[in-house]
Amino acid sequence: MASQKAIDNANRLKYVRALERFHKSVVGYLSSGSDVTLDSYKKKIQNSLKLLERVQEAQLYKGDLQDLQKLVKKMIAFCDSDDIENIKSEILYASNQLDKTKNARRYKKEKYSQSNYDDWE
Repeated sequence: MASQKAIDNANRLKYVRALERFHKSVVGYLSSGSDVTLDSYKKKIQNSLKLLERVQEAQLYKGDLQDLQKLVKKMIAFCDSDDIENIKSEILYASNQLDKTKNARRYKKEKYSQSNYDDWE
């Protein structure tokens, strides 16, 4: 039998993957070259929301994942808005900022680090 901790971790992972799928789907739709209308945006949110509702919401502890969860809730809340250009710009900006924070940890430039070149002299 699996322990409760393993079950919680599996549920959390399913929830995170569902959030990432929702986010990627909506951002991909908004950044596509096709004409984005408010009705089509609402339809896309409703279709993506069906997949997200299948998964039980779990407690997230990492800052990036909490930011992703806030962004997804923001996307859902924007269905009530009227200006599609405002929706598009705010969501794409927030998504870009989220990606920047993720990548800032992953890639470190050692451009000005002199310690790497000390052995050459």
